[in-house]
Amino acid sequence: MKDCIFCKIIAGELPSRTIYEDDMIKVIMNINPSTNGHLLILPKQHYVNIMDIKEELITHSFQVIRNKLYPLLKEKLKCEGLTIAENNELGQEIRHFHIHLTPRYPNDNVEYKYDKSKLLELEDVYQQLLG
Repeated sequence: MKDCIFCKIIAGELPSRTIYEDDMIKVIMNINPSTNGHLLILPKQHYVNIMDIKEELITHSFQVIRNKLYPLLKEKLKCEGLTIAENNELGQEIRHFHIHLTPRYPNDNVEYKYDKSKLLELEDVYQQLLG
């Protein structure tokens, strides 16, 4: 897609700090990181979200996370954990499927806040999902 910032990065039209690349994905440093080493996994082919991406690409991405990226982050940056996140539609700022890898450190102050006051009763949600 010609207006997609991630497609421009993949095509080399915009600069990035590439950590890993193969024929299916490019892994870059996030320019707005939550923690040191915050990475983005970008499929080289444009997909909007999880509903249109090929399953083999998701599988491949998680193999790279498990076998290359997480060990690299642990060894080089000494992170003690990893948050893996992927947003679809609401919360998805760039409409190109991507996976966030956020290294976690003690006292990193990364928070995922939830407003529990708006939640339905667990049983109500359960019935909606199965009803």
